[in-house]
Amino acid sequence: MGCSHTIYCVYATRVIDRRSLLSTFRQRLDEVIERSGSTKSDFAASASIDRSTLSQLLSPANRRLPRVETLAEVAATQQVSIDWLLGLSHAGPMQAEMLREQTSFARDALSPNDERLIAWFNEAQGYKIRYVPSTLPDLLKTTEVIHHENQNYVASRPEQKIETAAARLAWTRSVGSDLECCNSVQAVESLARGEGIWRTLPADQRIAQLEHISELTRELYPTLRWFLFDGLERFAAPITIFGPQRAALYLGQMYLVLTSSEHVRTLTAHFDDLIRGAVVQPNDIAAHVDDLIAVAKRTRWG
Repeated sequence: MGCSHTIYCVYATRVIDRRSLLSTFRQRLDEVIERSGSTKSDFAASASIDRSTLSQLLSPANRRLPRVETLAEVAATQQVSIDWLLGLSHAGPMQAEMLREQTSFARDALSPNDERLIAWFNEAQGYKIRYVPSTLPDLLKTTEVIHHENQNYVASRPEQKIETAAARLAWTRSVGSDLECCNSVQAVESLARGEGIWRTLPADQRIAQLEHISELTRELYPTLRWFLFDGLERFAAPITIFGPQRAALYLGQMYLVLTSSEHVRTLTAHFDDLIRGAVVQPNDIAAHVDDLIAVAKRTRWG
């Protein structure tokens, strides 16, 4: 927690203005209460403080800093540092959750985790969502490609992924959606050439997938902005960033979900760097894919 008597260190050195310290503490205390999902009465009980004391600490009229024991109890129960509560650190609550992919028992139904991911899309309405897929963006895939990718997959069935892709496409078409995607340009070219996981996908289906991408990227732009970076210059693990609220990293059969504001900001900055390094811009995607289609039809790669 840094200095064990942070509040007294501040008094002694007078580094931070008292009013600023109080304002920051009040904002961050309010943030951890909201994040906890508890009522103020339940939160006060969990932190072993009186409800009246909590109300006083949250009041803009309050001019008294909390006791060290109160700070320590809030920090311990909410997994934050005293330094962060007082504004001496910008590293927020280090909250993370592991979600394993699960197969739905109902045919043509979303898995429990896919339901949560779609719910997070809906919660982030009005915010920008940033997305690095593991292969291609799900909402741009044909059913044939989804079957090809998932027919032997241990964690889910193709029918589930088709439902998930349809839900994401519907979200992208909804009013107020704002989605940015990033892939390496080599990932799309590998599809066209029938390389890697696409080696056994028939050429006709690969061409149909490229034509589907061309059509949808024209329809959805600028709501959907798909950037292609050079995979020899940059690397990005599969991730979805739901505005400022959370980020879900796909680790293979599981997700690591981060809700720390500091973590989300850092991952957002990484995504922005991918955009800065893009060699194909969103308004050029359809034309780039059309060029790949023309070559694929002429040479019948694979």
